[in-house]
Amino acid sequence: MMKTMERSPVLPAMLLAVGFAIGCHSSHADGPPQVNVTNIRRVFHNGEHNAFTDLVRFRGKYYLTFRSCPDGHMVHPTASVIILASDDAKEWHQVHQFSVKHRDTRDPHFLVFQDKLFVYTGTWYSGETTIPVSDYDLNMHLGYAAWSEDGRNWHSPVLLEGTFGHYIWRANTFDGKAFLCGRRKAKFEAGPRGEGKIVESLMLESDDGLIWRKRAIFQEVRGDETAFLFERDGSVIAVGRRGSDTAQLLRSKPPYQQWDRRELDRYIGGPLIVRWGDRYVVGGRKSIGGKGPKTSMCWLIDDELHEFAELPSGGDNSYPGFIELSPTVAIMSWYSSHENDDDGNPITAIYLADLEIAPVQSPE
Repeated sequence: MMKTMERSPVLPAMLLAVGFAIGCHSSHADGPPQVNVTNIRRVFHNGEHNAFTDLVRFRGKYYLTFRSCPDGHMVHPTASVIILASDDAKEWHQVHQFSVKHRDTRDPHFLVFQDKLFVYTGTWYSGETTIPVSDYDLNMHLGYAAWSEDGRNWHSPVLLEGTFGHYIWRANTFDGKAFLCGRRKAKFEAGPRGEGKIVESLMLESDDGLIWRKRAIFQEVRGDETAFLFERDGSVIAVGRRGSDTAQLLRSKPPYQQWDRRELDRYIGGPLIVRWGDRYVVGGRKSIGGKGPKTSMCWLIDDELHEFAELPSGGDNSYPGFIELSPTVAIMSWYSSHENDDDGNPITAIYLADLEIAPVQSPE
């Protein structure tokens, strides 16, 4: 049974302390803007492993999606994608849930395209039951979608033509076309199993959001989860994860044959890059400072990351979603396993927080 807006008994005091710690710094005109993080809340926990979030606004409502699986993080045919809707980003209700037979639906991401709301999911083949890690096969990947014209009536699961052998990820739009990150083994190499240096990440292109073709290559080696944006002139800026290595900042101009790739200062798991006003925000999982994995949000300024928030998180976590409400106000989602249930067992749940850029204070 779904539980929305469920709160841990220890959560309010912890969140008050975290909100104060993150948001009480004074702002300085000559430095990155400070951000107040408030109203941190757990919005979904059903006793299953809930992970990999995204957020979007569509036809005046808010939508939140994530993967839910009773058998945990790894590849299981019991996984499904859940879509919640809200009028105010406070009270949520489920509007759709779908799965794919013999496949693990993972990493759902939204795209508003041609007046439709799409949810894309990469799926691992698992068969009738859970398979061992040694049998994972990237060449068996296949993308699926759910889509709706009104947010209430959904078509799913819809197979995405042109995505077999590709693990699809974040999407974006430009100039009347849809674009999607998909990673695959170079030349669809038959072995060895697993991911590594022979994996490339591609930019796929579509005219209708359902039939896809190769447009460009983000990464030729160690391709992985890639979040990307288009500038007004069609230039691309992207953040590419490269396994457990440090992430890279990627830039290219049409026709996207030449790429500038620069090392960032950290590994980023489940990367996000979005605009907030006239600035760029990069989010994801960091593992620095000896504190274990944490969900982090940063400004991207002059190709460098400046952290403005470390969200309550731990263990299995990250994969943030983000909605800009105004040039100074936003909301974000993420998942984490830092809390326990009433029996002391760790849970993996979905969280939201409100973000607001702090006013610049004039020096006394």
